[in-house]
Amino acid sequence: MNIAIDGPASSGKSTVAKLLAKDLGITYLDTGAMYRAITYLALSKKVDLKDETKLQQLAKSADIKFMTSDDGQKVFLNGLDVTQQIRTEVVSQNVSLVSSYKSVREELVRKQQAFITKGGIVMDGRDIGTVVMPNADLKIFMVASVEIRAKRRHLENLERGFKSDYEAIKEQIATRDEYDQNRANSPLTKADDAILLDSSHMTVPEVVAEIKKLLVTKKLV
Repeated sequence: MNIAIDGPASSGKSTVAKLLAKDLGITYLDTGAMYRAITYLALSKKVDLKDETKLQQLAKSADIKFMTSDDGQKVFLNGLDVTQQIRTEVVSQNVSLVSSYKSVREELVRKQQAFITKGGIVMDGRDIGTVVMPNADLKIFMVASVEIRAKRRHLENLERGFKSDYEAIKEQIATRDEYDQNRANSPLTKADDAILLDSSHMTVPEVVAEIKKLLVTKKLV
């Protein structure tokens, strides 16, 4: 089965998708990490983030791979482990701009859809159910309040040893929501056949359990 999970930043998509894929014994693909990887690469190479052509070239040539380890999923960019580097605040602050470019999205969507042909995948992002995997067997649109999402990101940063400012993160998330929802290319939007799931007051196991119930209801498991 192919499962699409969309939603705004820090709504819990990636955490839920990872656990769901593990429980179901299928592949997990973090599309957000791919855009973060390109953003990190551009910043590292001091590429002008307003130069869409150069960003497209980076996206096209980048070798992005995912590997499962005892510490969770690792992200490799051109052979180097960038799992931690792509989660820094500077990347978070610029990834929306990089992911807004049509040519960059087209390059990464091609890479993402190459995984789909193998079947059995859980993919999360912002346009999975609408653009990347429109024929997914189950589509979930996860949401949560800005305050809850900011708190999650703040605690996640602290756990990773990063400096973190809750108020700044809350403002950043609200700004990113507006940007993602109103961008011209593949805006964040709920697919007509997606199921809305508010995770504001749910634990991760509760969200995973709810999605499993939906799979049973749709007779996919």
